[in-house]
Amino acid sequence: MAPVHTRVLIIGSGFSGLGMAIALDKAGIGDYLIVEKAGEIGGTWRDNTYPGCACDVPTHLYSYSFEPRTDWQRLFSQQQEIFDYLKEVADKYGLRKHIRFHQHMNRSYWDDTEQRWHAFSVDGQEYVAQFIISAIGALHVPSIPKIAGSAEFAGAAFHSAQWNHDAPLAGKRVAVIGTGASAIQFVPEIVGQVAALTVYQRTAPWVLPRSDVVFSEGFRRALRRVPGLRFAVRNGIYWTAEVGAYAMNRRPDLLRAVERVCKRLINRQIADPVLRACVTPDYRAGCKRLLGSDTYYPALADPKTELVTERIDHLTAAGLVTADGVERPADVIIYGTGFHVIDSFSSLSITGRGGVDLAQRWTEEGVQAHRGITVADMPNAFFLLGPNTGLGHNSIIFMIESQIHYVLQAMRQLREQGAVALAPRRSAQDRFNARLQQRLARSVWNTGGCKSWYLDEHGNNRTLWSGFTWEYWRQTRRIDPAEYEFFGPSSGPIVRPTIVLEDLPAQSFPTSITPSARTGHEELR
Repeated sequence: MAPVHTRVLIIGSGFSGLGMAIALDKAGIGDYLIVEKAGEIGGTWRDNTYPGCACDVPTHLYSYSFEPRTDWQRLFSQQQEIFDYLKEVADKYGLRKHIRFHQHMNRSYWDDTEQRWHAFSVDGQEYVAQFIISAIGALHVPSIPKIAGSAEFAGAAFHSAQWNHDAPLAGKRVAVIGTGASAIQFVPEIVGQVAALTVYQRTAPWVLPRSDVVFSEGFRRALRRVPGLRFAVRNGIYWTAEVGAYAMNRRPDLLRAVERVCKRLINRQIADPVLRACVTPDYRAGCKRLLGSDTYYPALADPKTELVTERIDHLTAAGLVTADGVERPADVIIYGTGFHVIDSFSSLSITGRGGVDLAQRWTEEGVQAHRGITVADMPNAFFLLGPNTGLGHNSIIFMIESQIHYVLQAMRQLREQGAVALAPRRSAQDRFNARLQQRLARSVWNTGGCKSWYLDEHGNNRTLWSGFTWEYWRQTRRIDPAEYEFFGPSSGPIVRPTIVLEDLPAQSFPTSITPSARTGHEELR
């Protein structure tokens, strides 16, 4: 197969990949390709089709600021509605002609002489690009625990993100392993179908009450007709959510108020004192992902449900055996065990300038990037939703749009410098991450007394942002050329005095939380 040449190669077609493509088009860069491992766009919202799958952020905020929708059916939209929204956006902006489906990328390297990335799919197709943008997201590699005897189990077994809709649950004995964000959504949906439900819990989650709201036609009509109402709704949701960042990052003790609310929900919905004790966490609220549901505890209290807190020792053909020697029968096992996040990079082979192996560096030094987007010795490589850009309190779409803006600024800066490639200076990257880890040290995720997928094996938080989202927005408004090395056609560094970008079109953050609405999309060609 002949190599495919493009200026920008985007890997992934979820919110990040589609948003990046639209921004490139608006900036006058039409020479790009999106490579997608599946046969349809959508990422997380394509893959997760389990019963009850829904967004846990109000959808008026969990959507593109430049593509508002006034006819969302619910406050917390379900999977199909969000998936349909992404397909509608892709079609509206004519993105499908830029997408190559069934292209699972597994390795790439930077050619120092050509100043180009060479990326390869598992079927051997080569792509050559000046820029490579990883838009694969964080929640795309299911994490299935290695349990002795798994191969012996005779029934159906699958992860929640790979839901087997052909496996009947009605009248079956179903075992659910895990009690995280996915499980608390699908457990209430299946408990009415099954003959018996056994839920295996390693750590109890903190669960806040959350009643979904179905929007009336009158409200949706008002959003369409009343000037400024949709904007006010979105802003109100944003700033309400932003309040949580202070407690999580600066004053974890304030989260005791959240714990009191959660405990009241437990006491109201569970009568059995033994079960109450089992579902009450022993760590600070927020240390693990805060969940929301009004139906999860009633499902656990259902007479058909047994909550097991003993460690699973091994599987047999007929069921699961816990560490106390008790075997519980099961016809179906559903893994609600989350995703590989911090270690998801291990499945990729990325070789940068001078032969630097990114996976090896991140294994030895920890997963880190400059402002969560660029990495030293990886020229013209950008990571959307990269290290330390996840959130525990607000909409991740806000972070994605801030990062997309930063990528465009980097491309613009290359034009200003007369260069063909750039990469952050190691010193700048180290300063940024030292400060970030210093701020995270007092956060609830680091001090709350739990183990979570936010932390690596050394206890460093490599997943979440260390403050308010508006702080990240402010830090990614402009690219500081002093933090970067620039390379010319000869592959050597371009030595220039530090310059300051001219001001972008005026934008006052407090009056608008739509960072992509005005991003200075000048012609970048």
